[in-house]
Amino acid sequence: MKRNYLFHALLLTVVGIVFWMIADTISQPGVGDLSSRFEELDSYRNENNTGPVHRVYLVFTPDINWEEMEAYGNFMPHTKYGVTRVFFVNERLSPPFDLDIREPYLAASAQRACIGRYEKSPMGEVSFRKYPFDK
Repeated sequence: MKRNYLFHALLLTVVGIVFWMIADTISQPGVGDLSSRFEELDSYRNENNTGPVHRVYLVFTPDINWEEMEAYGNFMPHTKYGVTRVFFVNERLSPPFDLDIREPYLAASAQRACIGRYEKSPMGEVSFRKYPFDK
């Protein structure tokens, strides 16, 4: 009887931990939790799967909310020793966007509309620049 009680207590504990892990995984915050509206216009990822992965995103947002833009950048995928760059524009642009992993990263039309640039370096350091293409 005592062994049966121990088995059920252990089983209940394991089920509880599994349920807690699933609930915690499902309830993670994401881009949808931000109050500003964001729309990914284009993205580019280099083909290199054996070395550094470079990602470049072009995102439209009608609002100029610097904290939300940085939070959006923090939600974007990042690979160790890779670089993630997110460029924010507040004008609707029409393709082609000509994203590239080399500078200047964007077409001239997108550079004129760019209001922010988020970058996460290979070592995970984050930088955010307002109006990055203004001279």
